[in-house]
Amino acid sequence: MSSDSRSDAPPYPRGVRSYVLRAGRTTTAQQRALADLWPRFGVDPPQEPLDLDQLFDRHAPRVLEIGFGTGEALLAHALGHPELDHLGIEVHPPGVGRLLLAVAEAGLRNLRVVRHDAVEVLEGWLPDASIAVVHVFFPDPWPKKRHHKRRLVQTGFANSVARVLEHAGVLRLATDWEPYAEHMRAVLDPHAAFENLAGENGYVARPASRPLTRFEKRGQRLGHAVWDLAYRRQ
Repeated sequence: MSSDSRSDAPPYPRGVRSYVLRAGRTTTAQQRALADLWPRFGVDPPQEPLDLDQLFDRHAPRVLEIGFGTGEALLAHALGHPELDHLGIEVHPPGVGRLLLAVAEAGLRNLRVVRHDAVEVLEGWLPDASIAVVHVFFPDPWPKKRHHKRRLVQTGFANSVARVLEHAGVLRLATDWEPYAEHMRAVLDPHAAFENLAGENGYVARPASRPLTRFEKRGQRLGHAVWDLAYRRQ
């Protein structure tokens, strides 16, 4: 496996996405949130890399969560860590609307939302070394071999994460699909920019900062294991 960390390696072949927009039902409240709360908490595509100090109106360490789903983990982390700023990325409208409602209800000032392709956000929206922690929890495993090219975690993606992470910043991942966990390790373990914090064991215990979501609790009831990984930016 190559450890190439060149920033010019494309994350995906042109036209390949790591997601498919599902026709999930967006409630009336979520639709209203997308319209009314977006100006307060949403981030539109910038013409140049974001000024995160301006976006959050302060200078603080930043946490980036990619693919936050319904936003349970991201919301809990932002509530529990008011000293950190949080930027969440999700493309599916129901999840975005649900999180916006929760952020407004909680009165949070340390969370902003992006509704855009995470690969493009990593490539062009964020300054170099601007993020302290990146979370990638339960991304779509794309289990069929012909779909493996759609998996989010690829060498190009790792290159982009390495660019935006500050020195000694941490990339945390979790999946309940063991072949995808093995794929993540195959991409990240040999990468020159990352050190696996678990060493030869490969996997870490679930960090207390990652709350159990309803999705994960349901998996536990069904006997599904979860693999957590953690990498330090070298």
